[in-house]
Amino acid sequence: GYRVSLQGNFFGRNHTYITFPEYNPCKHIKLDPPLNIQSNITASKCHIQWSVPWHLAEILQYELQYKEYGMPWETALNKTPSSSLPEIEIEATELHNGITYIARVRCKVSENEDSYHSQWSEWSQTTVFQRADVPKVSEKILNTRTIPFLFIPLCFGTLLYLLWNCKLSSRYCCFLTSGQKASPVLTFLHQLLSSSPSITCTMGILR
Repeated sequence: GYRVSLQGNFFGRNHTYITFPEYNPCKHIKLDPPLNIQSNITASKCHIQWSVPWHLAEILQYELQYKEYGMPWETALNKTPSSSLPEIEIEATELHNGITYIARVRCKVSENEDSYHSQWSEWSQTTVFQRADVPKVSEKILNTRTIPFLFIPLCFGTLLYLLWNCKLSSRYCCFLTSGQKASPVLTFLHQLLSSSPSITCTMGILR
């Protein structure tokens, strides 16, 4: 360690004052603020990251502040990362739709570090972000929850369609058997059914 003293001439006399009898620079550190703070937001969370000197990354701890844009910093919320990694996540549930937010971060030597001690750095530059819009209901209509509700009426409608075609085909056969001339509509339907093996097969099963 070092001894820090203050010397001066007071009232015509030289005096020496011992300010720190044993000064250890490693215990009195003030770091530069983190750099390159960036935010990346999705529908579920906002990921914020920054950079610090690589040789200090493992011994630092951080504090993040974020608030609504335009509001004073006294209203900001604080978050502390759970690890020494220079990043943090804010859940989308903590943010409001349509509101722009601004965040900043500061650092200091971790309290778990015995060899060094520091005070908080100044706050970093800021990053601005806004919660991503949640997809509308119309965009989710074919998701896994709604497909079962659509599948049942669709199958029922298909079954009615096949039964109807089966009746038309049966009437057409009756007309041919009795020697009556079939209408153009029935002739067209018969040709359509004959050209579709899947429908013919289904009708055969239904009969």
